[in-house]
Amino acid sequence: MARYGKAAGAKVERAMEEMKAGKLRSGRSGKKVTNPQQAIAIGLSEARRRGAKVPARKKARR
Repeated sequence: MARYGKAAGAKVERAMEEMKAGKLRSGRSGKKVTNPQQAIAIGLSEARRRGAKVPARKKARR
């Protein structure tokens, strides 16, 4: 069984394309995103907001 749905993959792909084009910006600060891991995280969080099949974020350890 797949962990991520097709919609989640599409969102991540779009975020990566935006990053490569220099158009992807982070939330509050509006800084340009240059890290591919951050682009993936942005795509997954957008997919979560849309209700796509994405596992919950990992909680921080104490």
